[in-house]
Amino acid sequence: MASSSGTKPDTGPPRTPSKRMSRAQSMFVDMQNEDDSNIDSELVPSSLAVIAPILRVANEIEKDNPRVAYLCRFHAFEKAHKMDQTSSGRGVRQFKTYLLHRLEKEEEETQPILARTDPREIQLFYQNFYEKNIEEGQYTKTPEEMAKILQIATVLYDVLRTVVPSAKIDDKTHRYAKDVQQKKEQYEHYNILPLYAVGAKPAIMELPEIKAALLALRNVQNLPMSRVRSTSNDPHGMSERDKSLHDILDWLSSVFGFQKGNVANQREHLVLLLANMDVRKKNLEDYTQIDQNLLQLSFDTVQKLMDKVFKNYRSWCNYLRCESNLRQVILIPPGSDKQQLQLVYIGLYFLIWGEASNIRFMPECICYILHNMANVVHGILHGNVGVVSGATYQTAAPDEETFLRTVITPIYQVLRKEARRNKGGKASHSRWRNYDDLNEYFWSKRCFRLGWPMDLKADFFVHSDEVPPAHEVSSFTNWLSFLWFLME
Repeated sequence: MASSSGTKPDTGPPRTPSKRMSRAQSMFVDMQNEDDSNIDSELVPSSLAVIAPILRVANEIEKDNPRVAYLCRFHAFEKAHKMDQTSSGRGVRQFKTYLLHRLEKEEEETQPILARTDPREIQLFYQNFYEKNIEEGQYTKTPEEMAKILQIATVLYDVLRTVVPSAKIDDKTHRYAKDVQQKKEQYEHYNILPLYAVGAKPAIMELPEIKAALLALRNVQNLPMSRVRSTSNDPHGMSERDKSLHDILDWLSSVFGFQKGNVANQREHLVLLLANMDVRKKNLEDYTQIDQNLLQLSFDTVQKLMDKVFKNYRSWCNYLRCESNLRQVILIPPGSDKQQLQLVYIGLYFLIWGEASNIRFMPECICYILHNMANVVHGILHGNVGVVSGATYQTAAPDEETFLRTVITPIYQVLRKEARRNKGGKASHSRWRNYDDLNEYFWSKRCFRLGWPMDLKADFFVHSDEVPPAHEVSSFTNWLSFLWFLME
């Protein structure tokens, strides 16, 4: 590793740092049973929080293989530098300088143990780690221990891919990595429902209403599967692949690109809502008299939730005199499952809500987003591949942040700019727009000028960059003034 560029050799007596790195401006990564040097190395600035798991892993494996720990820290440093190349973030320059000096020292002090080269070293260590801790440990370790081990294995594989050229990663390493990815789902954190728990199932998962809700949500039969073209040059990958789906929410995520955590949260949310509503309509005998594999939600359960969730959307459609894009749930095409279609649209709404951030304060804006995304769903279900038939359709591969990046972020940026223009509440309301003003844009048919995907050059987005003249007050302000005049 080359020495730090742009620095001068030390001359004169060594200097003592005038100020120790402040904990107030950094995120402390808690590591138990670690010496002071390790603890200091984990004072990660909050803007670089994503590298904290890599440094945790480096500390965890340091005793077993110092060289691989060094490679992990080097990967963390590279990632930190890419995130903030100018070191402008709070505490970033001090942290990067400290980590760089440590890496220079470790490069000289550590040597490969299992092989002659670093690429082969980390690959052999990863394979040994898998065989010792995952292949053998899955029968002896607690779920909490396995979750930690799988997290370490995931980070190690990410580091491995930056050290080893893709063509030189052997089949055994690929096979182990795929198995780690599959096992991770079994040990993922959960809020209330341990959906992927291994071994004996918790009591809550044996409740018939929970089972009925899960069966309904996991009904993906006849939904068209997205065939994603892989852009990877990985020889072990497939040129085309059908995305594996566990339930309706996974299917929606494969279409629009929702975040994994959002999908997991809304899955629990929807299962609990359906189970609680269904159990109120039934007695225990109604469940016990049915085969546990054939449990079904009542028709009224899903219909009632549908009516409640989309009450505001239907009012919005009536106000704008536009046709609802939930019409296919009313006019069911032959061969379609009505309950499945209802859950598709309910799940879509919850997934939108889960990532809407401050846009939740703009209910008509949410209606606009739902309106267009429901139309996309309709096109997939009944347009591109005919009546819900289970056929495949071609799609660009959305990542986990596609919806957040392309739909939520542009609208959020408008809110953010307007909030800055109010000068901490000192500016006149006529010179900036609040949530109600922006939401008012979606009260009229002009909102359809945005199109779908949204045109970022539309007046809704461009106007936020311009400060209106003082005499041009918003229609919302005029409306409030008119009401005040009537009350006087």
